[in-house]
Amino acid sequence: MLKFRLKKKNLYAILDIETTGGKFNEEGITEIAIYKFDGHSTVDQFISLVNPEKPIQEFVVRLTGINNKMLKNAPKFYEVAKRIIEITKDCILVAHNTAFDYRILSTEFDRLGYQYHRNTLCTVELSQKLILDQPSYSLGKLTKSLGIPMSDRHRASGDALATVQLFKLLLEKDTNKTIIQSSIKYFDKRNHKQKLRTLLDEIPTVQGVYYVHDTNGKVIFLGRGNNIKSEINKLFLKVTKRAIKIQERAESISYDETGNELFTRLKYAVELDVLSPKFNFKKKAKTTTQDFNNEDFIIIEKGREVEEHAVILVEQNEVFGYGYTNLNFQEKKLDILKTVLTPVENKIQSKNIIKNYINKNKVQKIIRL
Repeated sequence: MLKFRLKKKNLYAILDIETTGGKFNEEGITEIAIYKFDGHSTVDQFISLVNPEKPIQEFVVRLTGINNKMLKNAPKFYEVAKRIIEITKDCILVAHNTAFDYRILSTEFDRLGYQYHRNTLCTVELSQKLILDQPSYSLGKLTKSLGIPMSDRHRASGDALATVQLFKLLLEKDTNKTIIQSSIKYFDKRNHKQKLRTLLDEIPTVQGVYYVHDTNGKVIFLGRGNNIKSEINKLFLKVTKRAIKIQERAESISYDETGNELFTRLKYAVELDVLSPKFNFKKKAKTTTQDFNNEDFIIIEKGREVEEHAVILVEQNEVFGYGYTNLNFQEKKLDILKTVLTPVENKIQSKNIIKNYINKNKVQKIIRL
């Protein structure tokens, strides 16, 4: 008998929290609304004012309409904590700017000595991926532009209900069912770490450059090394803010083998200039350079495999292009060689890289023309 295992359906806890305002991590919750959503409809809900046991900032009172008097007899957070745990159990937390709501909830639970962990999704980030070219991604302006009705703006229930409707639309727009799934932030990182390990397994131990792509295929980081597998592994082990952002957004990795250090440096610089990846540091390029000792010559270096050559052509003291050949006549006939090579756009940058390299390192051969 064949047995089929159904994929477990995601449950979502769509929430909004209003706070007292004040210093970072010293805010208190004044109102919370949570709608448990199964991907089609709301299956449970919890809405409550909360006594924050501290005064509300005046600007917050004007914004939300919630004042200290309204909260005098409201339950304190420890009195609603159990209900929050129950309704969000096995759910992915969803909010418009989840980083804020999740931080506030986690801080309140920390004060009670309880570790509150949930996987999260942010409708701001999802909207930026699935609803393009909006003038604003604030909840009020975004819902208005999409025709989503909204009542009780800046009250937890009104904002959470609008987020439910927005999230329904985002689920529909994610036609391949990949963007939302890949955007989940896992609190324990186990699933995400497994994904990174899988990406790393596909990379060979070769010299070259590598490209980290996001869910849309865009290159968000460009790296290089004598062993790109080792370099990617180092990147995935780093705990800097930049490295963590790259790790969270990494959906796929591609690479180009170069065969030698000169081509690695040259290709890295050329690609960096063309792609401008989000998480690479931008270095100010040199605008001047010295001429080569000869005006016309060919540099030949080791290729990516046996009998292949890596070739750079310099004409009239300018870098024409670079590429690979495996036939001698390609290198001897300039018209054929030029069709094989990839022209470079940034002549000054390429010239600086090549001149600096050959001044300090030996290459296999230089053929003067």
